[in-house]
Amino acid sequence: MPSKKALIRRPSPRLAEGLVTHVEREKVDVELAHEQWEAYAEALRAHGWETVEVDPEDECPDSVFVEDTVVMYKNVALITRPGAESRREETAGVEEAVARLGCSVNWIWDPGTLDGGDVLKVGDTVYVGRGGRTNAAGVQQLRAAFEPLGARVVAVPVSKVLHLKSAVTALPDGTILGHIPNMDRPSLFPRFLAVPEDAGAHVVLLGGGKLLMSASAPKTAELLTDLGHEVVTVDISEFEKLEGCVTCLSVRLRELYA
Repeated sequence: MPSKKALIRRPSPRLAEGLVTHVEREKVDVELAHEQWEAYAEALRAHGWETVEVDPEDECPDSVFVEDTVVMYKNVALITRPGAESRREETAGVEEAVARLGCSVNWIWDPGTLDGGDVLKVGDTVYVGRGGRTNAAGVQQLRAAFEPLGARVVAVPVSKVLHLKSAVTALPDGTILGHIPNMDRPSLFPRFLAVPEDAGAHVVLLGGGKLLMSASAPKTAELLTDLGHEVVTVDISEFEKLEGCVTCLSVRLRELYA
């Protein structure tokens, strides 16, 4: 049995109606998006992750971006309250899924808003983006949920992109990857590596030193390969049209099963 589980959610037939905030709307090929989603899920499975499908939400165009609905820290699943009101129906199915997996469940409550894409964990440091989808009350509630468990919560301003993890993610050694034009305050991160492409700022840690990245960042993939990382690429072009990236298509639950 794989020791790591990843929550995923099948794209809605209404995917092309998904929200866009910082980019111009482009036509989304929903059939191609389904093929890309299947390939993404297969890439996770090929590298030791057991995929757990959350019940689909066909009436919610953005529901494939399952990361936004829950934040994991140790055994606690913090069910979010998405900043976009149209996305709040997405959380019920995710809550059921994490409860079945044995997680302790907590919630963000009104007036708080929090999107999981605004939360980046690096060891016991939890960076949370304060921006368009996550408000101050959401940051406070996340701090109240996770600090008693040993987390150090650091709020980061986000104004140039949709979510914090639209701008930065982290390498296995804790170095933050970021595309500087998308960042408000690069100086907040103690170890930082600038990457040449927008999509290069997004990596999923597969384990064993392997990184999952979008195929749309070849220069960054070359840079990271030169630094000794093994890069696995997937084409997620249709999700990138909706401000999606490799992190937001799954929720990795390594802490429960490692």
